[in-house]
Amino acid sequence: MAERHTTQPSQPPLIAPAWAAPANVGACFTTRLGGVSRTPWDSFNLGAHVGDDADAVAQNRARLQRALGLETPPCWLQQVHGVEVLRLTAPGAGRQADAAITAVPGLACAVMVADCVPILLCSRDGHEVAAVHAGWRGLAGGIIARAVAAFRAPPAALLAWVGPCIGAAAYVVGDDVRAALGAATPAATACFTPATTGWHCDLAALAARQLGGAGVGACSMAGICVHDDATHYYSYRRDGRTGRMAALIWLKSP
Repeated sequence: MAERHTTQPSQPPLIAPAWAAPANVGACFTTRLGGVSRTPWDSFNLGAHVGDDADAVAQNRARLQRALGLETPPCWLQQVHGVEVLRLTAPGAGRQADAAITAVPGLACAVMVADCVPILLCSRDGHEVAAVHAGWRGLAGGIIARAVAAFRAPPAALLAWVGPCIGAAAYVVGDDVRAALGAATPAATACFTPATTGWHCDLAALAARQLGGAGVGACSMAGICVHDDATHYYSYRRDGRTGRMAALIWLKSP
Protein backbone atom coordinates (compact mmCIF):
# COMPACT_ATOMS: atom_id res chain seq x y z
CA MET A 1 0.00 0.00 0.00
CA ALA A 2 1.20 3.53 -0.78
CA GLU A 3 1.03 6.40 1.66
CA ARG A 4 -1.85 8.72 0.88
CA HIS A 5 -2.33 12.45 1.36
CA THR A 6 -5.56 13.56 3.00
CA THR A 7 -6.77 17.13 3.16
CA GLN A 8 -9.89 19.25 3.30
CA PRO A 9 -10.25 22.89 2.22
CA SER A 10 -8.36 25.21 4.66
CA GLN A 11 -6.73 22.24 6.38
CA PRO A 12 -3.06 21.24 6.20
CA PRO A 13 -2.23 18.25 3.96
CA LEU A 14 -1.51 15.16 6.05
CA ILE A 15 -0.01 11.78 5.20
CA ALA A 16 -2.06 8.80 6.33
CA PRO A 17 0.15 5.75 7.01
CA ALA A 18 -0.44 2.76 4.77
CA TRP A 19 -0.79 0.01 7.35
CA ALA A 20 -3.44 -2.35 8.71
CA ALA A 21 -4.15 -0.51 11.96
CA PRO A 22 -7.50 -1.11 13.71
CA ALA A 23 -10.35 1.24 12.78
CA ASN A 24 -10.23 3.00 16.16
CA VAL A 25 -6.60 4.06 15.67
CA GLY A 26 -5.95 7.47 14.14
CA ALA A 27 -2.52 8.27 12.74
CA CYS A 28 -0.89 10.84 10.47
CA PHE A 29 2.34 12.54 9.47
CA THR A 30 2.45 16.26 8.70
CA THR A 31 4.26 18.01 5.87
CA ARG A 32 5.65 21.55 5.75
CA LEU A 33 2.61 22.77 3.81
CA GLY A 34 -0.58 24.46 4.99
CA GLY A 35 0.58 26.70 7.83
CA VAL A 36 1.38 30.31 8.65
CA SER A 37 5.10 30.27 9.53
CA ARG A 38 7.45 32.42 7.46
CA THR A 39 10.78 31.51 5.86
CA PRO A 40 12.86 29.56 6.83
CA TRP A 41 10.15 27.74 8.81
CA ASP A 42 7.57 28.00 6.05
CA SER A 43 4.94 27.10 6.54
CA PHE A 44 3.50 24.39 8.80
CA ASN A 45 6.21 24.32 11.46
CA LEU A 46 5.11 22.60 14.67
CA GLY A 47 8.34 23.02 16.64
CA ALA A 48 8.34 25.65 19.38
CA HIS A 49 12.09 25.29 19.96
CA VAL A 50 13.54 26.21 16.55
CA GLY A 51 13.38 30.02 16.61
CA ASP A 52 10.03 30.45 14.86
CA ASP A 53 7.47 33.02 16.00
CA ALA A 54 5.60 31.55 18.97
CA ASP A 55 2.22 32.77 17.73
CA ALA A 56 2.76 31.15 14.33
CA VAL A 57 3.61 27.82 15.97
CA ALA A 58 0.54 28.09 18.19
CA GLN A 59 -1.64 28.77 15.14
CA ASN A 60 -0.16 25.80 13.30
CA ARG A 61 -0.71 23.49 16.27
CA ALA A 62 -4.29 24.69 16.67
CA ARG A 63 -4.89 24.15 12.95
CA LEU A 64 -3.58 20.59 13.27
CA GLN A 65 -5.79 19.88 16.28
CA ARG A 66 -8.84 21.05 14.34
CA ALA A 67 -7.89 19.01 11.29
CA LEU A 68 -7.63 15.86 13.42
CA GLY A 69 -10.83 16.56 15.33
CA LEU A 70 -9.12 16.25 18.71
CA GLU A 71 -10.81 17.68 21.81
CA THR A 72 -7.46 18.29 23.52
CA PRO A 73 -4.11 19.32 22.00
CA PRO A 74 -1.59 16.61 21.08
CA CYS A 75 0.87 15.82 23.87
CA TRP A 76 4.01 17.58 22.66
CA LEU A 77 7.23 16.25 24.18
CA GLN A 78 10.51 17.92 25.03
CA GLN A 79 12.71 15.64 22.94
CA VAL A 80 16.35 15.17 23.92
CA HIS A 81 17.54 12.28 21.69
CA GLY A 82 17.22 9.98 24.69
CA VAL A 83 15.43 6.71 25.42
CA GLU A 84 12.70 7.77 27.87
CA VAL A 85 9.22 6.41 27.11
CA LEU A 86 6.42 8.43 28.74
CA ARG A 87 3.05 6.86 29.53
CA LEU A 88 0.33 9.42 28.93
CA THR A 89 -2.73 9.36 31.18
CA ALA A 90 -3.88 12.99 30.88
CA PRO A 91 -3.37 15.92 28.50
CA GLY A 92 -0.17 17.90 28.86
CA ALA A 93 2.90 19.14 27.04
CA GLY A 94 6.54 19.86 27.71
CA ARG A 95 7.41 16.60 29.41
CA GLN A 96 10.89 15.31 28.60
CA ALA A 97 10.88 12.05 26.64
CA ASP A 98 11.47 10.75 23.11
CA ALA A 99 8.52 8.38 22.98
CA ALA A 100 4.99 8.35 24.35
CA ILE A 101 2.44 5.58 24.83
CA THR A 102 -1.20 5.73 25.88
CA ALA A 103 -4.33 3.66 26.30
CA VAL A 104 -6.55 6.72 26.85
CA PRO A 105 -8.89 7.58 23.95
CA GLY A 106 -8.49 11.13 22.65
CA LEU A 107 -4.89 11.61 23.83
CA ALA A 108 -2.62 12.03 20.81
CA CYS A 109 0.99 10.90 21.13
CA ALA A 110 3.21 13.16 19.01
CA VAL A 111 6.88 13.25 18.05
CA MET A 112 8.59 15.93 15.96
CA VAL A 113 11.24 15.27 13.32
CA ALA A 114 13.28 16.98 10.61
CA ASP A 115 15.53 14.03 9.57
CA CYS A 116 15.18 11.53 12.45
CA VAL A 117 12.93 8.49 12.19
CA PRO A 118 9.32 8.79 13.36
CA ILE A 119 7.82 5.44 14.37
CA LEU A 120 4.17 4.78 15.14
CA LEU A 121 3.08 1.66 16.99
CA CYS A 122 -0.27 0.16 17.89
CA SER A 123 -1.60 -3.09 19.26
CA ARG A 124 -3.70 -5.17 16.89
CA ASP A 125 -6.58 -5.06 19.38
CA GLY A 126 -6.60 -1.26 19.28
CA HIS A 127 -6.05 -0.84 23.02
CA GLU A 128 -2.71 1.04 23.03
CA VAL A 129 -0.72 3.31 20.73
CA ALA A 130 2.75 4.87 20.82
CA ALA A 131 4.91 7.36 18.93
CA VAL A 132 8.72 7.20 18.91
CA HIS A 133 11.38 9.75 17.90
CA ALA A 134 14.50 7.84 16.88
CA GLY A 135 17.67 9.56 15.78
CA TRP A 136 20.91 7.61 15.71
CA ARG A 137 21.43 8.14 19.44
CA GLY A 138 17.96 6.84 20.26
CA LEU A 139 18.45 3.84 18.00
CA ALA A 140 21.82 3.10 19.56
CA GLY A 141 20.38 3.51 23.05
CA GLY A 142 17.51 1.11 22.52
CA ILE A 143 14.47 3.38 22.47
CA ILE A 144 12.59 1.08 20.09
CA ALA A 145 12.95 -1.94 22.39
CA ARG A 146 11.88 0.20 25.36
CA ALA A 147 8.78 1.43 23.54
CA VAL A 148 7.81 -2.08 22.47
CA ALA A 149 8.29 -3.36 26.02
CA ALA A 150 5.98 -0.63 27.35
CA PHE A 151 2.96 -2.22 25.62
CA ARG A 152 0.73 -4.55 27.55
CA ALA A 153 0.29 -6.61 24.37
CA PRO A 154 3.15 -8.95 23.34
CA PRO A 155 5.45 -7.70 20.56
CA ALA A 156 4.01 -10.16 18.04
CA ALA A 157 0.62 -8.46 18.50
CA LEU A 158 1.97 -5.02 17.54
CA LEU A 159 1.99 -3.14 14.24
CA ALA A 160 4.62 -0.53 13.34
CA TRP A 161 4.95 2.22 10.75
CA VAL A 162 8.33 3.80 9.98
CA GLY A 163 7.67 7.27 8.61
CA PRO A 164 9.54 9.73 6.38
CA CYS A 165 13.12 10.46 7.42
CA ILE A 166 16.49 11.23 5.89
CA GLY A 167 17.59 8.62 3.37
CA ALA A 168 20.92 6.81 3.24
CA ALA A 169 22.17 8.74 0.21
CA ALA A 170 22.01 12.00 2.18
CA TYR A 171 23.04 10.71 5.60
CA VAL A 172 26.74 10.07 6.14
CA VAL A 173 28.17 9.05 9.53
CA GLY A 174 31.56 8.19 10.95
CA ASP A 175 32.98 4.95 12.28
CA ASP A 176 31.87 5.77 15.82
CA VAL A 177 28.19 6.08 14.88
CA ARG A 178 28.39 2.96 12.71
CA ALA A 179 29.87 1.00 15.62
CA ALA A 180 27.24 2.25 18.08
CA LEU A 181 24.35 1.40 15.77
CA GLY A 182 25.89 -1.91 14.80
CA ALA A 183 26.10 -2.97 18.45
CA ALA A 184 22.39 -2.22 18.93
CA THR A 185 20.96 -3.59 15.68
CA PRO A 186 20.63 -7.15 14.29
CA ALA A 187 22.48 -7.55 10.97
CA ALA A 188 23.29 -3.85 10.89
CA THR A 189 26.06 -4.12 8.29
CA ALA A 190 23.46 -4.27 5.51
CA CYS A 191 22.31 -0.77 6.51
CA PHE A 192 25.68 0.87 5.76
CA THR A 193 27.49 1.48 2.49
CA PRO A 194 30.85 3.22 2.05
CA ALA A 195 30.85 6.96 1.39
CA THR A 196 33.73 9.11 0.19
CA THR A 197 34.37 9.83 3.85
CA GLY A 198 32.54 7.66 6.36
CA TRP A 199 29.39 5.63 5.73
CA HIS A 200 25.99 6.13 4.17
CA CYS A 201 23.55 5.13 6.92
CA ASP A 202 19.99 3.88 6.31
CA LEU A 203 18.19 4.95 9.48
CA ALA A 204 14.80 3.63 8.35
CA ALA A 205 16.25 0.18 7.64
CA LEU A 206 17.99 0.17 11.03
CA ALA A 207 14.69 1.02 12.72
CA ALA A 208 12.92 -1.78 10.84
CA ARG A 209 15.60 -4.27 11.86
CA GLN A 210 15.32 -3.20 15.49
CA LEU A 211 11.54 -3.54 15.36
CA GLY A 212 11.95 -7.05 13.98
CA GLY A 213 14.58 -7.84 16.60
CA ALA A 214 12.14 -6.72 19.29
CA GLY A 215 9.57 -9.16 17.93
CA VAL A 216 7.10 -6.69 16.40
CA GLY A 217 4.64 -8.61 14.27
CA ALA A 218 4.45 -6.33 11.21
CA CYS A 219 6.31 -3.25 10.01
CA SER A 220 5.27 -0.89 7.20
CA MET A 221 7.65 1.64 5.66
CA ALA A 222 6.86 5.07 4.24
CA GLY A 223 9.95 4.95 2.04
CA ILE A 224 10.22 8.75 1.81
CA CYS A 225 13.48 10.71 2.11
CA VAL A 226 12.77 14.15 3.56
CA HIS A 227 16.16 15.47 2.41
CA ASP A 228 15.24 14.91 -1.24
CA ASP A 229 11.99 16.91 -1.21
CA ALA A 230 12.33 20.48 0.03
CA THR A 231 8.85 21.35 -1.21
CA HIS A 232 7.04 19.01 1.18
CA TYR A 233 9.45 18.23 4.02
CA TYR A 234 11.84 19.88 6.45
CA SER A 235 15.38 18.54 6.73
CA TYR A 236 17.81 19.83 9.34
CA ARG A 237 20.82 18.36 7.58
CA ARG A 238 19.81 20.01 4.31
CA ASP A 239 18.74 23.42 5.63
CA GLY A 240 20.05 23.89 9.17
CA ARG A 241 17.58 26.51 10.40
CA THR A 242 14.23 24.94 9.63
CA GLY A 243 10.92 23.71 11.03
CA ARG A 244 9.66 20.42 12.38
CA MET A 245 7.08 17.94 11.14
CA ALA A 246 5.18 15.57 13.41
CA ALA A 247 4.00 11.99 13.51
CA LEU A 248 0.87 11.52 15.60
CA ILE A 249 -1.18 8.57 16.77
CA TRP A 250 -4.24 8.35 19.00
CA LEU A 251 -7.16 6.16 19.98
CA LYS A 252 -10.41 7.58 18.66
CA SER A 253 -12.97 8.39 21.33
CA PRO A 254 -15.98 6.02 21.34
